[in-house]
Amino acid sequence: MNLLLTSSGLRNDTLLGALRDMLGKPFGSANLVYIPTASLAESGDHGWVVEHINRLHGLGWRQFDILELNGLPRQMILDRLHRADVIYVGGGNHYHLARSITGNHLADAFLTALQDRVYVGVSAGSMIFSRNLTAHSADVIGDTADLHALGATTLQPPFGLFDWYLKPHLYSPDFPERDDAWADRISARADFPIYFIDDDTALHVADDELDVLTEGRWRHHP
Repeated sequence: MNLLLTSSGLRNDTLLGALRDMLGKPFGSANLVYIPTASLAESGDHGWVVEHINRLHGLGWRQFDILELNGLPRQMILDRLHRADVIYVGGGNHYHLARSITGNHLADAFLTALQDRVYVGVSAGSMIFSRNLTAHSADVIGDTADLHALGATTLQPPFGLFDWYLKPHLYSPDFPERDDAWADRISARADFPIYFIDDDTALHVADDELDVLTEGRWRHHP
């Protein structure tokens, strides 16, 4: 399994270079499938999604597929995942993304696909692997409103691979409240490890080894 868990995508040369190394061939020789599911639970202007897709598409993939996880036959979803060299999962509401995976019975097959493919997560797409993605963690982090907006009070982690939790967009101008004081408050009440990463940082997980790749700043609790 080869995961690149970013806050805001391939924002710098370090992260782009990491993806090239993980893929082992030029982008122009590879198929990418982009999953926008998390963004569909966000209201308001979606220009940020269009901008992200355009930037990603501009890297020049052999095939650029867009795949929604809800409303399609399960086998169709799995076939398109298996045709991809890179599975790229975008940001938005991570609870909607997690519930879409579990609700459509995709978790086991998704993990199977990841055994010999590269995975890139953006924000929500990076957060779904923690076994601490629960209603309790929502209370600790302070975003239960995003879970309740879905009409839900409970949550089952779709994968549960790691005990640590990833929280993106540290110091981001798009999330001005996410400063050191914000991270300190969360850390003070957290009973599980947390990586706080900024938009120029990613966690690379391969063969159970974790590396922090960054041109920015990050924090770890404890």
